[in-house]
Amino acid sequence: MQRNWTRKELLLALDLYCRTPFGKLHKHNPEVVKISEVIGRTPSAVAMKACNFANLDPNLERKGLSSVSRADREIWNEFFEDSLSVAFEIDEVWAASEVSGTEIKSIPAGAETESLKQVKVRKVQQFFRASLLVSYTNKCSISGLSIPSLLVASHIIPWSKSEVRRADPTNGILLNSLYDKAFDKGFITFDENWQVALATDLKNNISDNDFCKSLFAIEGLELKMPIRFLPDSSAMEYHRNNIFEKAFL
Repeated sequence: MQRNWTRKELLLALDLYCRTPFGKLHKHNPEVVKISEVIGRTPSAVAMKACNFANLDPNLERKGLSSVSRADREIWNEFFEDSLSVAFEIDEVWAASEVSGTEIKSIPAGAETESLKQVKVRKVQQFFRASLLVSYTNKCSISGLSIPSLLVASHIIPWSKSEVRRADPTNGILLNSLYDKAFDKGFITFDENWQVALATDLKNNISDNDFCKSLFAIEGLELKMPIRFLPDSSAMEYHRNNIFEKAFL
């Protein structure tokens, strides 16, 4: 008799999908094997379930298998309604799992310490970054720079402004360190056509220094779209209305 996928199993499959390139979603991938050992399913079943999530991205050209269940859809929708809570839950499932067996232990109850909260926040940040690195194939979405240590997972709606979207990869773009800082401070944004726009005061104060020239050179360039988790246009609208042009205020 076929065993239904539990919520914890689906969370691990979603985590796998978010941080694994399509070419590595197969039964021989050590990460796939690791999850199969944790949940007591075959590596092939784990890889197939992870690939199924591709069908739930309406903008994704490359689709996975067609056997999407109601539970798959519910987990997917929940992730985009409150990505932070789902990312925390994924981390808790991993923390409670035993790779040596098939059991996922219950999560101990008790007061959460401040240090534990900080660890969870760091892991959410790591999850968000891993998702964007995979989505943008390890390249800056403006320049194409492919040195991971110089790439930043930038939140479109800032971390401080929306808890529920802190781990949402559609609320992020991958930028090199310079462009990330300029985006974060409101020196640059993307217009409705996903082209780089420069703040008016920045353009009026262009000087000969390399910083200004490097930003001036990217005006009008189109964002290189990711292979999954396309950036949310409503989030970028928020950035244009609330962060862009504010750097000089």
